[in-house]
Amino acid sequence: MPLATREFAGSCFKHGTAYVSRDFRGTALWLPPGVEPDGETLEKMFRDTAKREHLDDLLATFEKMGQAHPREAHWYLPQIGVDPHAQGKGIGAALMRHALARCDQDRALAYLEASKPQNIPFYQHYGFEPLREIQVGAAPPVTPMLRRPRR
Repeated sequence: MPLATREFAGSCFKHGTAYVSRDFRGTALWLPPGVEPDGETLEKMFRDTAKREHLDDLLATFEKMGQAHPREAHWYLPQIGVDPHAQGKGIGAALMRHALARCDQDRALAYLEASKPQNIPFYQHYGFEPLREIQVGAAPPVTPMLRRPRR
């Protein structure tokens, strides 16, 4: 997981858009407009680390995820997470509000892919709308979601 996080969202640290809660029990990694994960490096990492029987589904899923990204400038949330023992205490909500305030200030789209169906209502609460579901083979479903800026 650390390798995947570094390759998928590591440039958040370089851009100052990796947000962490005061108690270090939650983090949200946002890529600013114009910054994307390095697809070639990610593919190499998948080929080096994924089980052979899952590789085709994994690569096809990530290809479809890339196709779902908005063409307009947008903030992209590749990862958000809260320590399981600290969930339900508002940490994820605070991280989300912080980043979305900037999106609204900049009048910018926000985009993410929900990797767990049970998280979709959380994202919808903050104005994200499901675009479609991506389901390839035995890979878990992924739901691309888009949020338009609020005034």
